[in-house]
Amino acid sequence: MYTDGASRGNPGPGGFGTVLICGPHRKEISQGFKLTTNNRMELLAVIVGLEALKNPGMNVTIYSDSKYVVDSVEKKWLLGWIKKGFSGKKNKDLWMRFYQIYRQHNVKFIWIKGHNDTPENERCDQMAVAAALNTSNLLEDSGFLLNNNDNLLNL
Repeated sequence: MYTDGASRGNPGPGGFGTVLICGPHRKEISQGFKLTTNNRMELLAVIVGLEALKNPGMNVTIYSDSKYVVDSVEKKWLLGWIKKGFSGKKNKDLWMRFYQIYRQHNVKFIWIKGHNDTPENERCDQMAVAAALNTSNLLEDSGFLLNNNDNLLNL
């Protein structure tokens, strides 16, 4: 699985792109949101990809250029955040959603440098940016709005 997220402003319109590959099978998923952040889109790309898997217990290698996502899982920061109830951490809603689906599979993350001519990562980036720019099909990121309502009044 390859994933990428993008936002045009941070916060701003954003989107994600996910490419799933299994043998000869390939599936591309993308979606855009009216107001969100890059980190939320990076994480949502992984979540949606894992949620698209049909069978539990699959071995999944996720290639991502997001240090935020990869390090949070591989360095076990997420487990500490869960123990502390996500005190002071952003994106609790997405991290909880991620953890529910993550536990159903055998997942390994590999960080790759973004914009480094990795074809599938480049494709995910293209899809994420296109989704963010598709103003006729943008959804509300309710988790972002709920957690940032006070801050948005100052924009």
